Amino acid sequence: MTLENYINRENVEVLLSQLVKIHSPYFKEEKVMDFAYNWLKSKGLPAEYHRYTEDKVTKFQGINVIGEVNGKEDGPTILLNGHLDTVGICEGWTKEPLNPTIEGDKMYGVGALDMKSGSAAIMLAVNAFKNTVKHFKGNILYTFVSDEEGPYGLGTDALILDGITDHADVAIVPEPSSGFSGVSFPCLCLGARGGWNYTVHVMGKSAHAANPQLGISAIVESAKLMLELKNTELREDDKLGKGSICIISSDGGGAACSVADTASFTVFRHVVRGEDKEYIKQEVLDAAKRAGVKGDIVVTFRDAPHPDNGGFEPYTVEEDNHYTKLIKESILKATGKDANIAYFSSIGDFNYLGSRVGIPTFVFGPDGENYHTSDEYVNLNTVVDTAKVIYDFLLRTLAI
Repeated sequence: MTLENYINRENVEVLLSQLVKIHSPYFKEEKVMDFAYNWLKSKGLPAEYHRYTEDKVTKFQGINVIGEVNGKEDGPTILLNGHLDTVGICEGWTKEPLNPTIEGDKMYGVGALDMKSGSAAIMLAVNAFKNTVKHFKGNILYTFVSDEEGPYGLGTDALILDGITDHADVAIVPEPSSGFSGVSFPCLCLGARGGWNYTVHVMGKSAHAANPQLGISAIVESAKLMLELKNTELREDDKLGKGSICIISSDGGGAACSVADTASFTVFRHVVRGEDKEYIKQEVLDAAKRAGVKGDIVVTFRDAPHPDNGGFEPYTVEEDNHYTKLIKESILKATGKDANIAYFSSIGDFNYLGSRVGIPTFVFGPDGENYHTSDEYVNLNTVVDTAKVIYDFLLRTLAI
């Protein structure tokens, strides 16, 4: 049997259709995990459930599916990580989100792009490797995780906390790198921006609404600060570009006839290297000073299950890294094209792997459009190519 018997358009269509049909928004992944477990077992691949509990914030009892194929000699451990959860089904779909529709090279369905296609590519690549390569060194660790789309990435977080990733040397996360970065396929992301969620609390002074000059409106001061914060001159990273400041909610006041003495607003702050929590706090205080904000200001970061998953640290992989060279060679071999190098603009489980585990972590996956919105689709031929790239990387790295 050759590689083409295992990684081809028909096998991609069948497996990806089965995955898309299973409704699996984050925190509700049991059925899709059962499918992944049974699929791996049916192919003779090692598989086990990895269960975890987050007791502090979400009270979530989660489940991942993991497996490892081991070579006969010592060698590197390659981690292949994909999430099987999706965002919820939004309004505006003109296709049936849970009944995958194929039109030409496009498959429509919720999660078809982000990232059930990448997970399918892992499954097909590992199965192909098992059946075509009899002698190899090192290990292939594959992890299909829950709650990537949720607030804390609890699935991959649990892998790290439980030591499952401790022996990994390099990781591939087949998120839709082309779709997210706006760079044509094949797009190899050598890192990603990070991100923090924080709230600014503004304290003013109450007064009767008939005499507002006697008080300090926290709402007004909060508005001044929001406007000035958006004027912040952002640090520029030579790889990751600039971060971003997105105000995602605001609140304040509420008394029937009084000047508001409290107000708040929440920001999602994408960051680049050198921008940490202390940097962000100072950024807010500097904006308040420029705007002449009256009243006291307190910056708080969102509550988190533990200190290491309160936010997502940025990371990069060097272009001259040994594994970077290998994956670029695999991309050229499998697609016939040189990799287009980019950096992921948002956050994901890859941040945890690249920063907390501290291993070279490549984001490389299929192309498509409309992730996190209606009529999401993936280009099926790029799913085939992604699986072939993963297979070739395993071959180059582990084959004896």
